[in-house]
Amino acid sequence: MEELGNILSYSQQDLTPLIQLFLILTLLMFLPVAIFMLTSFVRIIVTFSFIKSALGAQQSIPNQVLIGVAIVMTIFIMAPTIEKINETAIKPYLEEEIKFQDALLEAEKPIKAFLLEQTRETDIELFLENAKIDKESITRDNIPLYVLVPAFAISELKTAFQIGFLIYLPFLLIDLVVASTLMAMGMMMLPPVMVSLPFKLLLFIMVDGWNLLIKSLILSFG
Repeated sequence: MEELGNILSYSQQDLTPLIQLFLILTLLMFLPVAIFMLTSFVRIIVTFSFIKSALGAQQSIPNQVLIGVAIVMTIFIMAPTIEKINETAIKPYLEEEIKFQDALLEAEKPIKAFLLEQTRETDIELFLENAKIDKESITRDNIPLYVLVPAFAISELKTAFQIGFLIYLPFLLIDLVVASTLMAMGMMMLPPVMVSLPFKLLLFIMVDGWNLLIKSLILSFG
């Protein structure tokens, strides 16, 4: 009986660390979602998918390469926000100057500032109207993340689609010219996509397309 009591007391003592480990592992499962929904990743990867489709080079540009470039660009764009989180939340918590709950509150502030800067007011109002909260008491400082994050997501999608529309226009013009030329020459059996691809690539190289695209994406985040 004494041994059983010792075993039970030992298990109870180890219960809290095990629960903490379980919670940490659970949070790590949601880390990809946080990267997608709380950063600039969505706008960048959707824009890359548009440029890949507009060029007609689905097989030539591996998805792994585009995802890698998108992650690197996300780190670059989010670096000021990450630095603020490190200075106001992580460092004080590691130095035991603030508690864990206070560190979470401090980490929220830079994230909310970034999300609010990139989110349209109409999208925020959409989720505020459908959330069961008092809208009169909501300000930019106390707006909950469960309202701000989905509003930010649809704002990012709209911005990415706007950029994609502008990307498509010059390549669509090339497709129309090539298709019209082939029809005029009576070469209707030749796929226009096969002929237009080299001209699209030439145009993209002449205007230094990747440099222009990356610059536009960075500037779009202010």
